[in-house]
Amino acid sequence: MDDFLRLSASTARFTHGAPRALSFGDDGRLLWFLRSTGATDAFDSLWVLDTATGEEIRLADPRELCPEPGPLPTAERRLRERTRLVAAGIGSYALSGDGRRAAFALYGRLYGVTADGAGTLREIPAAGPALDPRPNADGSRTAYVADDALYVAPGGRVSPDDGARWGLAEFAAAEELGRSRGHWWSPDGNTLLAARVDESALQRRWFADPAHPELPAEDFAYPEAGGPNADVQLWVLRPDGTGARTRIDWDNETYPYVSDAGWESAGEILLTVQDRLQRTVVLLSADPATGRTRELSRTTHPLWVDPDVGGTPCRLPDGRTLTVTDTPGGGARGLAVDGVPLTGDEVQVRRVAGIHEGRLLIEAALRDPAEQQVLLLDTTTGETAPLANGPGVHSVTASAGHLLLTSAGADGVRRTVHTPDGRELTPADLSGPLPYRVAPVLERVTEHAVPTALVLPRGHVPGRRLPVLMDSYGGPGAQDITADPRRWQHRQWWADQGFAVVTVDNRGTAYVSPAHTHAMYRGFSQVTLDDQVAALHALAARHGDLDLGRVGIRGWSYGGYLSAMAVLRRPDVFHAAAAGAAPTDFRQYDTAYTERYLGLPQDHPDVYERDSLLPDAPKLSRPLLLVTGLADDNVHPSHTLRLSQALTDAGRPHQLLALPGVTHMTPNGTREKIMALELEFFRRELGLA
Repeated sequence: MDDFLRLSASTARFTHGAPRALSFGDDGRLLWFLRSTGATDAFDSLWVLDTATGEEIRLADPRELCPEPGPLPTAERRLRERTRLVAAGIGSYALSGDGRRAAFALYGRLYGVTADGAGTLREIPAAGPALDPRPNADGSRTAYVADDALYVAPGGRVSPDDGARWGLAEFAAAEELGRSRGHWWSPDGNTLLAARVDESALQRRWFADPAHPELPAEDFAYPEAGGPNADVQLWVLRPDGTGARTRIDWDNETYPYVSDAGWESAGEILLTVQDRLQRTVVLLSADPATGRTRELSRTTHPLWVDPDVGGTPCRLPDGRTLTVTDTPGGGARGLAVDGVPLTGDEVQVRRVAGIHEGRLLIEAALRDPAEQQVLLLDTTTGETAPLANGPGVHSVTASAGHLLLTSAGADGVRRTVHTPDGRELTPADLSGPLPYRVAPVLERVTEHAVPTALVLPRGHVPGRRLPVLMDSYGGPGAQDITADPRRWQHRQWWADQGFAVVTVDNRGTAYVSPAHTHAMYRGFSQVTLDDQVAALHALAARHGDLDLGRVGIRGWSYGGYLSAMAVLRRPDVFHAAAAGAAPTDFRQYDTAYTERYLGLPQDHPDVYERDSLLPDAPKLSRPLLLVTGLADDNVHPSHTLRLSQALTDAGRPHQLLALPGVTHMTPNGTREKIMALELEFFRRELGLA
C-alpha cells in the first residue's frame, strides 16, 4: 500500500482521536463522549466535559481495565455490525436518567462510572458475557443482556426462560429501521420495557471460516424477503422479584415492525409501529399497568413512508403530534403538526433533533442537497430561524439550553458547545488533519437534476484526457454528494492515481425530494443504471477531459450491485468493474429493506427477476472483479458466490476475491488493501500507464 492507504488504515479512515457518541447529561452540565488518545490509537476511552468549568476528565481507559482484550460476545459483535461501529475499546455507553452516571460493556464485562470529580469506576457483576448495559434513573440498578436473557444488577434475571431473545433489537429493526436497542427503564427507575423476539420461524444463515476448517460453522436467524419476520412483542417487566409482567397490546400481525419505543417523563409508554410494506406508520401510547394502547397519529403514503427523517413521529410537550409528510408543493420532505403541514418546499427536513427555547431544533437542507443547516422551527407559525446556516454540513444536540453544534466544511470538522450563559467550549479533537483539501465540482445534470460530483487529479492540466472512475453508492436511504470533507478523501486519492472520479446520486437516493427518493418504487436496476449513464454523458459534454472510451466503475454493497450491473448490462458504456459485497439477487436480501421498495417477491416476481443479476451472467464481456467478505452477515457471501457460479457456468471469465473473516464493514485496514488491489485491476484493464 502507498502512504495514503497506510495512513487511512492506521487512522480508521481519519476517525481515531475524534470525539464521538457525544451526549449531554445532568441538565447539560456534563457532555459525555468517547475518544481515543490520538490519530493512530484505536481504543476509545470514556470522557466527560464539565461545561461549568471547561475541564475534560477521562473516566475509563479500556487498556487499564482489560490489558488483554478478549472476544466480544457474539450478540454484541453482530449489533456492532448493525450500527456500523468499528472502534475498539469502549464501543458505546448509556447514561442514567439523571445523566450523572454511565454504564458500558467491555469484552463481555460490565462497568459503571459516576462523573464526580475524577470519576468513580466500578465493575458490575454480570451473569455471563454481557452487553448493552443501561442504568436506571439514579444509577442504582443496571439492566443488561446475557445469553439472550435480560438481567438487572443488583438482582438477577427478569425475563422468562421461554426460548425467545429478550432485551435486544432483532435484525430488521437494527439494520433497517433505526432501532438498535431492546430495553428501556421507566422514568422512576423501577420498571423495564423490554422487547421479546421470537425468531424460531426464520431461516438460518450459516458462516464457515475456510481458513479454519477445524472450527464449527456459526449461524443466525435471517429475515429473507418474502419469508417470515421475527415475532416482536413488548413487555413491561417489574424486577421486584414477583415476576409480574404485562404485554403491550397492539395488532402486531398488521404492524409487525417496532421502529421506536420508550417512556415519556410522565411514565407513559410511546411506541412506533409499521405495517410490513411500511406504507403506514402509527404512533401509539400505552398504559404500562394494563398494556392497552391508543393511537396518537397515523402517517400513510401510497408507496412508503420515508424512514430517513429521524425523530418522527413524536408527541410534542403540549400533546400535539409531529409527523413527516410530503410538503403541499411536493418539493420537499416536511413536517406536520396534528396532520397539518408545517413546512414548505424551501425546507427539506432531515432530522428533528429536539426542542430549544420553546422551538423545534431541526436539521434540514435549504439551498443545496449537499449541505445541511440547523434551524429553529416554530410549531405554530412554521417560521424558521437559522442556528447554523453557513456552507457545509451542520448537526446539533441539545439539552436544557445547552447546544452542541457540529460543523463539517472545507476547513474540516468543528464541534462547539454553546452554554445558556453565552460561553463556547470545544471538546478536544485529537485526530490528525485530513490529507486532502478537496474541491469537488458539484453539478445538477440531466432532466431530473441529478446531483453529481467530479474530482480531478491535483495539478490536472486541462486538455489531458483522463479515464473515468465512477464511484457511487446509488441505493435508497443514502447520499454520496455532500459538503462533508471526510467523504472526499478516498475519491481524491483515486483521482490522483490518474482518474476523473465521478459520483452520482441517482434517483432513489436520499435527501433531494420525495419524487427523487420514490423513483425506485418497484424497481432498483433501471432507474439506477439509467441515471448513472445519463449523468456520465452529461458531465462528459461539459468537461471535455473525460475519456468515455475508458470508464471503470467501483462500489460496495448497493454500490457493488450497481458496478456489477453496469458491465453486465451496459458494456457499451462501462469497460471494467470492481463489485464489492453486491446483493446480486434481492430475493435473498432482508425483508424490511427490500420489501419497502420492491414489495413482496410472491406478489411481484417480475420485479425481483428484473433486478436480479444472475440471469445477466452469460452477457458478461468486460473485466469484472468480484469481492466478498466470508463473514458478511449483511450481504451474505452467497450473493457474490452465486453470481460467480453463474458466470463460471456460462463460461464468462472473471476474478473473485473471497476474504475469510471479513465482514461488511471491512475493518482493520481491509478496505485499503482492497483499494490497492482494485487500483492494479483498473490500471491493467483501462490501460493506465
